[in-house]
Amino acid sequence: MVEQQLEAWLDQSYVASFRTACLILGNRADAEEAVQDAFLRAWRFRDSLASVPSIKPWLYRVVVNACYSKLRQEIPHRDQRAGDQPLAHMASAAADPEQWAEQTEVAQTVLEALRRLPVSLRVPVVLRYYADLSERDIALAIGRRPGTVKSRLHEARRRLAADPALSSLVDPEASRSVQETAP
Repeated sequence: MVEQQLEAWLDQSYVASFRTACLILGNRADAEEAVQDAFLRAWRFRDSLASVPSIKPWLYRVVVNACYSKLRQEIPHRDQRAGDQPLAHMASAAADPEQWAEQTEVAQTVLEALRRLPVSLRVPVVLRYYADLSERDIALAIGRRPGTVKSRLHEARRRLAADPALSSLVDPEASRSVQETAP
């Protein structure tokens, strides 16, 4: 039964896991490797699922840990964005070109703001707003207390709200002042 649940989750969650890894790592190739490693680990340790109250946070913990491993081991030794296309490039081909361009610009601005966050703040944001995990599930996924998750989400939201590039998306006047002060 647990193996069937795990196999179904792995089939259904590859895209979400890959997106989560991309947002944490900032690089498609590293994200692909991290997700593959995570899925192999999840399959290898599937017997431990019997004692887990919920499968989703457990599996996201495996994905996040694979991302942390990637950050520690490989990324410091090379440029993490070399040859990488923007994640926003995954837009629908049927979209209106003008609308697609605007969505791409917004998505790129948000991704750049996320990349500027420290990993300790970026991971809870990605799990909350992109993987749609509850604060309790995020705590399980990253191995921290719910209060720590809550404070990290609060700090991340505060920093994102103060980000001038994101502010310019909401307030065109802020955009003009950012452009005027840019060299």
